Amino acid sequence: MLGPIEREIMAQLFAAIPEEMGAVLVRSARSPNIRERRDSSAALFTAAGELIAQAAHIPVHLGAMPQAVAAVRAGGARAGEIWVLNDPYTGGTHLPDITVIEAVGITGAADEGAPIAYAVVRAHHADVGGARPGSMPPGARTLAEEGVVIPPTRVGQHGAVDDDILADLVRTMREPAVRRADLAAQVAAARRGGVRWNELLARYGAAALDEAVYDLLDYAERRTRVALGALRDGDYEGEDLLEGDGITDALLPIHVRLRVAGGLLSADFAGTAPAAEGNVNCPISVTRSAALFAVRCVIPEDVPTNGGVARCVAVSAPPGCLVNAEPPHAVAAGNVETSQRLADLLLDLLRAAGADLPAQGQGTMNNVIFGTQGWVYYETLGGGQGASRHGPGPSGVHVGMSNTRNTPIEVLEMELPLRIEEYALRSGSGGAADQRTSVPAYRRTDAALVRSSACPPGGWPGGEGVVRQVRALESCSLSLITERRRVAPKGAAGGGDALPGRNLVNGVEVGCKVAVELAAGDVVRIETPGGGGFGAG
Repeated sequence: MLGPIEREIMAQLFAAIPEEMGAVLVRSARSPNIRERRDSSAALFTAAGELIAQAAHIPVHLGAMPQAVAAVRAGGARAGEIWVLNDPYTGGTHLPDITVIEAVGITGAADEGAPIAYAVVRAHHADVGGARPGSMPPGARTLAEEGVVIPPTRVGQHGAVDDDILADLVRTMREPAVRRADLAAQVAAARRGGVRWNELLARYGAAALDEAVYDLLDYAERRTRVALGALRDGDYEGEDLLEGDGITDALLPIHVRLRVAGGLLSADFAGTAPAAEGNVNCPISVTRSAALFAVRCVIPEDVPTNGGVARCVAVSAPPGCLVNAEPPHAVAAGNVETSQRLADLLLDLLRAAGADLPAQGQGTMNNVIFGTQGWVYYETLGGGQGASRHGPGPSGVHVGMSNTRNTPIEVLEMELPLRIEEYALRSGSGGAADQRTSVPAYRRTDAALVRSSACPPGGWPGGEGVVRQVRALESCSLSLITERRRVAPKGAAGGGDALPGRNLVNGVEVGCKVAVELAAGDVVRIETPGGGGFGAG
């Protein structure tokens, strides 16, 4: 067993590899969605498929990656091979998220044989074909409507990719040259992970490296059990609602029974709505991802984020339900919006079990897509985070299962026929510190109070959402996939609810999941939700 200093050194060495993989990707990618917004993630896995380390990237990507590695392993991956997939039912999340995996072999080995690790890079491509630009058509019923489905596919070896296979994969996608360039960047990033792992192998030797990996996995498991063991054991039951599926506006219930016992957590989603006709369904890999994210929020920051955490979490859901969908159900909105609702619900129940957690954040990714056959722009927008007993909620941030940046206005306007007319915080959208008042009891800028660990009398206000107003400079398609437009983010401990969001086209409010054809000069305004307030009670 490693000592504490050795363990920390090895944990940092392991974590540095996916961080560097991510840096290679964003510096090599061509599309603004990956290059600027950093809608991508990287991780490193053992030969047996357990997570060694991940970068501080996107929760919904990372938590579902083990299923992608399992799919490639089941496909018989050999050392040195490069694989690509996006099928949500064989290791993916939704179709725009394309995953590149290198089955890492020993550098220079005469017979590489079985992989010694897996380097994984997942990135959201702005388009992968389908019925509408952006490959997230609101109300889509089947995967075929959403774009190209890529089962686990060998595309190359030792960093070299078969150009004919890649050309076939991107043939029906919009901007195929951009898609190929971004895939090449992913291959380079995965390759860097393999190179760095071999350097550690040469430095420490196979036996010592294996010892360090499994010591850290066991350590993370022990620490997670301790953190979960500090909560109140018991069954906690709750329900939250999705605001329609893009075909109807009927509210869709997500029900869960959370059991906390003996340092372990299990989430059973029996009672959740059946799979929807529209694309708000999600595969079980995304549901597991939300559960892992919720647990990660209650364990200390110094616990390594690796497969040891996942050993403490079990997730079950009836086959064919909203959160355990089966082919050919469409899932584009499930990955981005249903995952947020899952996170909100699980975090609420963990708070009930005694976890020190904030009120609900905006609870949506606010997916906005403009495009034609010749260009596509995809963005998710920040909003308010919930306040906690430690201080006010931050404003204009991504929350929950999302962790991207925004597209800088200068880049957007330089590359696309769009103009940003307003980008600002949405004043008054955060929940009040005390739901009995409309004005926060304390200014959010009061640094002395923010430093205090105690909640002041009157509590703390939630963070503000944002306003982003865009004018189309040429005719194009608009797709909006959003949530929290009717059901507001909730406050906690007596704090007030936040304002729900609003979507407007030319000043007229439209639904939360809509497809609209725009003419040149049309204006789209998105007002994102705030975060819930946190009261003193």
